[in-house]
Amino acid sequence: MQESVVGSPEAPDSDTRFSELDLALVDALQAAPRAPWTRIGRALGVDATTAARRWERLRANRLAWITAYDAPKSATVAYVEVRCRPSSIEAVSAALAELPWVFSIDETAGDFDLFVSVVATDLPTLGRSVHRTIGGLPGLRSTRTRLGITLYGEGGDWRIRAMEPAGRATLPAPRAARQSTYSTDMHDRPSPEDQALMTALGANGRLGYTELGAATGMSEHTARRRLQRLIHHGDLNFRCDIAHPLAGLSTMVIYRAAVPHAHLEHTGNTLARMEQVRMCVSVSGPHNLLVIVWLHGLNAIGPFEMLLAERFPALEVKDRTVALHSPKRMGWLLDTRGRATRRIPLDLPRP
Repeated sequence: MQESVVGSPEAPDSDTRFSELDLALVDALQAAPRAPWTRIGRALGVDATTAARRWERLRANRLAWITAYDAPKSATVAYVEVRCRPSSIEAVSAALAELPWVFSIDETAGDFDLFVSVVATDLPTLGRSVHRTIGGLPGLRSTRTRLGITLYGEGGDWRIRAMEPAGRATLPAPRAARQSTYSTDMHDRPSPEDQALMTALGANGRLGYTELGAATGMSEHTARRRLQRLIHHGDLNFRCDIAHPLAGLSTMVIYRAAVPHAHLEHTGNTLARMEQVRMCVSVSGPHNLLVIVWLHGLNAIGPFEMLLAERFPALEVKDRTVALHSPKRMGWLLDTRGRATRRIPLDLPRP
């Protein structure tokens, strides 16, 4: 089942810009994705109605959205570098985007053509899915898989940092550096009821309990109780995503780096807290650290790498790859300007 965000992808662009208040609103919702509008408005210095109205405009124009997904501890994750025949890149990317266990895709300028993030229940299923399903696509030349090991920071941790300090202080503080080790075998899958909640919240992370009950066939009380339990046990993550090119973050860079094992944990945790870093994860292979950053332009790459050299003398950048376009992010299909057009609910490949 495929789900659409509010607003038609074919509709003319009525407003494709973020105001300063819009960016502050996104910042607030990144800190507290399900907070009441009264609390969000208070942090921004506006009334609740204004905050809610501006959020609906952002959603309607597909500039921002809130989604939910399984916590890393319950997943086996890998990052697949895909090489294609030049004439087949678009077709391969489109085919991959329809696979529910391919949760993100980036088209790149570098040693590979597509950077594909995948999830599975265990290592054997992951291997079969990559080698048979992805490897069997027409026009594909080769794949190289790097298994995710320890996640130091990801998109749900990233903040656009647009709020005033006084407003930010009224919302939850950024999470302290914490690392999650990916699973190699999902022993217990979510119950059908919890999975139904995750699917509904994946489409709209701000659904109220009455709406959640209606979407899942549960009572409002049951939906509330189950969701609060998922959140309390750290089984569900929320994130507020944006059309980052339209927010001034036009350049995404994927770094593969090498760090001596003795420095890996400290480097990963510290890197993940940098404002430019969108994701930081240790991976298998000769280059043990994968870092994704969002920057304000190509001219920001040099200063960022100088900062890396100053702060992390043990880190050696082995490769930098610039993303040309991100067709999919955490289950949402995106247009060339980064706007959400359609959602493919996340699911796991069959063993």
